[in-house]
Amino acid sequence: MAPPSALNIATQSVNRLVREESYYHKEQTSQEACIKKLQDEIAANSPELDSNAPYVLKQEQTALEETKAVFGPLINRIAGAVQKLEEQIAISESEGSASEEDLKKAKEALENGKKLTESV
Repeated sequence: MAPPSALNIATQSVNRLVREESYYHKEQTSQEACIKKLQDEIAANSPELDSNAPYVLKQEQTALEETKAVFGPLINRIAGAVQKLEEQIAISESEGSASEEDLKKAKEALENGKKLTESV
């Protein structure tokens, strides 16, 4: 089996980073829901709470802040990967070294990556 081309590697890199960004958004949503639930239970003085609920709440809030801190550097990595992919697409088109299917996948990944970086 032939090794993957530079175009395929760049395409997979952008796709992976876009997927990773969506996972962090899901994790953020989940953490926010957990924090909201804990805050409501603490405010209601729920009998199901144990004595370390305020500590658990603080830990969850810290985890949420850490998750939010990931987005800046991740968007920068996506922007870098998008730029490399653009270069690989241009090289592949000028040399005619890539199949139409590979170029199509690369352009789709490029579009997804650009949407993500432009929305921020």
